[in-house]
Amino acid sequence: MTDPIPAGMADRIVPYLMVDGASDAIEFYGKAFGATERYRMAMPDGTIGHAEFEIDGALFYIADAPDDMPGSAGNPRRFGGTSVILHRYVADVDAAFERAVAAGATAVRAPEDQFYGDRAAVVDDPWGHEWSLHTHIRDMSPEEMEAAMKAMGG
Repeated sequence: MTDPIPAGMADRIVPYLMVDGASDAIEFYGKAFGATERYRMAMPDGTIGHAEFEIDGALFYIADAPDDMPGSAGNPRRFGGTSVILHRYVADVDAAFERAVAAGATAVRAPEDQFYGDRAAVVDDPWGHEWSLHTHIRDMSPEEMEAAMKAMGG
């Protein structure tokens, strides 16, 4: 009997990035975030119908977004933005931010310490997906975070 959930996929949500230029995107994600490709299925026209890559063990899917894609998923650049931010903890947010920008990401917010105990930065990849990069710098209780936010006027 076939298992309805493939091995290793239980209790997991996999981001599926739709782009124009998936081959270039996979190369960028390797340079910017250390992504490694696991699988690629090319379509007869050379576009990518489905590919899988991972970053530090986190699985992602990617494909070229066809113009006739059913539903509302597609390349964020076509829609003028994205409603999803890809959040990632890294050992050194400053180095990760610089690596992403050097690879071609656009700086949205430079690294800075945040009231909730992280040092964080945001980059926009060339396909319109936002990546929020974080390094945890201090443990804080929910009450401490709320007090810090209030002290900022929030």
